[in-house]
Amino acid sequence: MSKKADPTNPVLLETIELLNRQEAPIWNDIAENLEKVNRRRPEVNVSDIERVAEEGETVVVPGKVLGSGRLTKEVNVAAFKASSGARQKIEEDGQFMFIRDLVDENPEGTDVKVVK
Repeated sequence: MSKKADPTNPVLLETIELLNRQEAPIWNDIAENLEKVNRRRPEVNVSDIERVAEEGETVVVPGKVLGSGRLTKEVNVAAFKASSGARQKIEEDGQFMFIRDLVDENPEGTDVKVVK
């Protein structure tokens, strides 16, 4: 594991270890993004998800989801973190989950789009 990750956040370290144990390349790519220092991890607004996601799609944000914008589609979003506003907007029509939960549901990483 990279020394770049925040060693004081045990949830982050556990998530990275879980992702690195998966065989699907998508989870290894997500782990690489999470290993970056906090200021280098992607921050994605709800409006970005609205722009790139299709109805019923599952997207993964290897960082934090922010609440700017609106979401008019039913989209499942997995992220390491999300602001309370972002979670509320996502859960109006779709579902928010943490990356670890998505890995448990979909260890192969099929039909998942990464948004950075």
